[in-house]
Amino acid sequence: MNYATIKYNDIANGTGVRVSLFVSGCTHHCKGCFNAEAWDFHYGEPFTREIEETILAALDHDYVDGLSLLGGEPMEPAHQRVLLPFLKEVKSRFPNKNIWCYTGYLLDAELLDANGRAHTEATEELVDLLDVVVDGRFEEGKKDIRLRFRGSSNQRIIDVPASRKAGEIILKEWGDYQ
Repeated sequence: MNYATIKYNDIANGTGVRVSLFVSGCTHHCKGCFNAEAWDFHYGEPFTREIEETILAALDHDYVDGLSLLGGEPMEPAHQRVLLPFLKEVKSRFPNKNIWCYTGYLLDAELLDANGRAHTEATEELVDLLDVVVDGRFEEGKKDIRLRFRGSSNQRIIDVPASRKAGEIILKEWGDYQ
């Protein structure tokens, strides 16, 4: 897996101050995508153990609330297999930090459904490490810059632990931003 960039003090892609990893490679190719250069699976640099350690060190500050995964597409099947052991380590070292994942795949229909197009042997365990999933492809016709933590109104901000417990999608509540 390659990554396009890492932001070490990001305040735009989740609550609080975050470390954000933008993976390379996406098959969605949404019209109007803000990061179209990261569609190429070979774009950027290799995601090595050294890069993992750099991210882990960046997370090791009290002012950092958590990690955000973006892309490209972090939930591409090949990426899931690479990210799973890394996210296990993040949760092990930093159990009180949250992990957000931005994906064009629908959590219930394309990821968690055993017949979903992005479901792999790693999906269930990977999803269980996530706290928030922002799902759904970016739709340029539904773009709204007033929305909090998402680009278009079709995208959902999902409370993953609550959803897994309830057996249905539970959205995060953000007041007027929802």
